[in-house]
Amino acid sequence: MSTREFIQLFLMCVEAFFVVYMVGYASFLFLSVTVGSSELYAARRRNELKNELENDYYLPVSIIVPAHNEGVTIEATIKSLLALEYKLYEIIVVDDGSTDDTARVVRDGFNMLRVDRPIQRRIACQPERAIYESRQWKVPVTLVMKENGGKADALNMGINVAKYPYFLCIDADSVLQYDSLEKIARPILEDSRTVAVGGAVRPCNGAVIENGHVTRYRMPKNLLASMQVLEYDRSFLASRILFDKFNGNIIISGAFGLFRKSLVIAAGGYDDDTMGEDMELVVKLHVFCRETGTPYRIRYAPDAICWTQVPEKLGDLCKQRRRWHIGLFQSMMKHRNILANPKYGAVSFVSYFYFLLYELFSPYIEIFGVMTMILAYFVDLINVPFMLLFFAIYVVYTAILSLTAFLARIHTIDMKLYFADLIKAVGLCVVEVSCLRFIMAWVRTTALIGYKKKRKTWGRIERQTIEFK
Repeated sequence: MSTREFIQLFLMCVEAFFVVYMVGYASFLFLSVTVGSSELYAARRRNELKNELENDYYLPVSIIVPAHNEGVTIEATIKSLLALEYKLYEIIVVDDGSTDDTARVVRDGFNMLRVDRPIQRRIACQPERAIYESRQWKVPVTLVMKENGGKADALNMGINVAKYPYFLCIDADSVLQYDSLEKIARPILEDSRTVAVGGAVRPCNGAVIENGHVTRYRMPKNLLASMQVLEYDRSFLASRILFDKFNGNIIISGAFGLFRKSLVIAAGGYDDDTMGEDMELVVKLHVFCRETGTPYRIRYAPDAICWTQVPEKLGDLCKQRRRWHIGLFQSMMKHRNILANPKYGAVSFVSYFYFLLYELFSPYIEIFGVMTMILAYFVDLINVPFMLLFFAIYVVYTAILSLTAFLARIHTIDMKLYFADLIKAVGLCVVEVSCLRFIMAWVRTTALIGYKKKRKTWGRIERQTIEFK
């Protein structure tokens, strides 16, 4: 066999693989967005008909806010938590060895006093430096200043301090919508087997929030942030609602998740040796419940909304996505025994397989595809018009699904859509798929280089003041 014939055979095999790969991804994305949109519209319809359970039952919840150098946003985050329309909860801010004025902002902004309070360490974590409390507000607010140990360690400290049987974790650069706590707690009230619930996360860049109500929302002026709005809507509308149908969600965003405290403690808490502590905990709960025979559900509440800041600089976005990919790799490698294991059912054969093929391996597959096209071009074995047509179809198809997810989210949460924002969304959804996706693919491809040296760092990005009134 000549070299040219070998290359031709190789390219035919690559072509067959990519056809199967892309058909699988496109079919999954279409099914996910269709199911997700239908679910959102059905929920809206039920709400319009008042066909929802209204009651005065409240799940006791400890809200844990891990913070490291978050002096710019921490006050707005706490104010949003105090504005929640919920009766039975507490707020715990864990300052993980900040070197800025995070602790001072919390102490001065909420009139806190230092107290002597014993902490029962049911999960190992770094020692505390001081504890402050304030009971001048509608719910108790506690500040724990501790030695630096990373985000997972800070969350474990918050669990040790929490007095209620359920805890909710929220990032210190995020704010909750006024009804988010009620809605994220609802799946637990509906089904006692529920051990964890994830909520929807939306970028707050461009939003004005008053007492937990979004009074004005525009697409961010920053184009990079606007593209992330489309990406977030597609991501949270796509796989999570579909996976929720068969108890298959293996990730709950660290920015907004509710958990049963006793089960998390029994499973060992957050792993402070990984960079993706949020996903690792959820996978760990799947494993723990399956191995011990504990009946459980891990749910997703699409109408419980957390507003978070997204990076507005490409360098910050690259650092964030690098960290996410490392966390994904660590979680999937640590729990690789799930793959093709009948004990885990659909979690193994659908969820784990999807994240392995279309999340963990996807950047390598995409870069490999680009390199293969370059090789085919130089040996004159590629149909350039067909290649461009195939790429255009892929871009338009994915862009339409992104736009569908964006419009569905806007419509179902009663936001006003400005014409200028619609035009921006239409244009940027194409740019996001055709340009930003490939930049992020390269970042994720190189993410694992030297990752062990910084596995306990927070991964700082530049923060902006959150417009919370």
